[in-house]
Amino acid sequence: MNIKSPAARLLLAATASIGASLAQPALAGPEEQAAQIHSRITGVKPSVATLTQMAELIAADKASDAAYLAMQSDAFYNVTLKNLVTPWTSRDGDNFAPLNDYTATVIGMVRDDEDFREILSGDILYTGASGLGLPAYSNSNNNHYIELENSGYPLQTALERKTQSSVTGLPSDATAGVITTRGGAKAFFYAGTNRAMFRFTLMNHLCRDLEQVHDTSRPPDRIRQDVSRSPGGDSRVFQNSCIGCHSGMDPLAQAFAYYDFVYDVDNDPTGENGHLDYNSAGETDPATGTRVKAKHHINSATFPYGFVIPDDKWDNYWREGPNMHLGWSSALPGSGNGAKSMGQELANSEAFAQCQVTKVFEQVCLRAPEDQQDRNQIDSITASFTGNGYRLKQVYADTAVYCAGE
Repeated sequence: MNIKSPAARLLLAATASIGASLAQPALAGPEEQAAQIHSRITGVKPSVATLTQMAELIAADKASDAAYLAMQSDAFYNVTLKNLVTPWTSRDGDNFAPLNDYTATVIGMVRDDEDFREILSGDILYTGASGLGLPAYSNSNNNHYIELENSGYPLQTALERKTQSSVTGLPSDATAGVITTRGGAKAFFYAGTNRAMFRFTLMNHLCRDLEQVHDTSRPPDRIRQDVSRSPGGDSRVFQNSCIGCHSGMDPLAQAFAYYDFVYDVDNDPTGENGHLDYNSAGETDPATGTRVKAKHHINSATFPYGFVIPDDKWDNYWREGPNMHLGWSSALPGSGNGAKSMGQELANSEAFAQCQVTKVFEQVCLRAPEDQQDRNQIDSITASFTGNGYRLKQVYADTAVYCAGE
């Protein structure tokens, strides 16, 4: 090629321009950012009118307002939030579990900009709105929510805020947000010793499984009788392994001493028609002689000298030692009675706030935090979350704006 010809010089200039643009990608414009924000928040494309309005807000340096506009889509509630919450409602993290009162309550709280800490302590329940022709809420089945989901009603408008105490009959001081919903009870108060409720609450709302809070330096005085002190005949296993989880978990899980999920083991082994049962003041369990449910005293012969639960008093031994770095609130005493106050202990930790932000980040950005810039952004969004009333919609807005140019 004759590089002195005008055509050759133009070709070389164009090639250089293309190479430069590939080496240094241009930032996405307002329309592209608007489309990205809407897609990440809702999972669907915006209408032309919505896209235009969002782009105008972004061009006016109001990207957060554009994100809130995207959250007006029904898909944010029926798809995005439902996909976030549904895995929290079962032991196997089933993404396709049916709608239930646990899921609906979280979605409703986000819609109404409720303080998100209340999901672990509030006397709150969201049901389908009256007038929709749904079966009545039942303590013994999930038909109300199954019909709500099958009918295709938009959850943004179909959910109605109520109190658990007025709908389920549970005493208000025994309510603890999603912990005491029927869906939560069916999944985590089912059989066992109620330790599952503590473990999965820790996993779903503090982003820690027991391995991440393992601490063998805490005193073992509250570990129950059903835990062997010499598994397989070797006491070192208990000292180096079992104690690391149970010494902290058992004093906290004692908050659930008066709860059980009751079902017909023979004819309904999965508890589809079971119900949450709570021993109120004055009620006595025939097996224990106290308000404590019998399940908390099972396998007592394993180590007869172990701790016998007398009531629902809990203590947080993790306020000292390595787990103090979960950021427990200095405004709380670190002990109390029942699930409500224990839920407040967990929800007021720094780990709780950071967990919610990280989950939203991974859902909206379609990736985990990768570098220091991402980690700094997580910290910034967490500070905004805790400083502005724990509103999860704000977390979605801040995260979507951060990832809009990707």
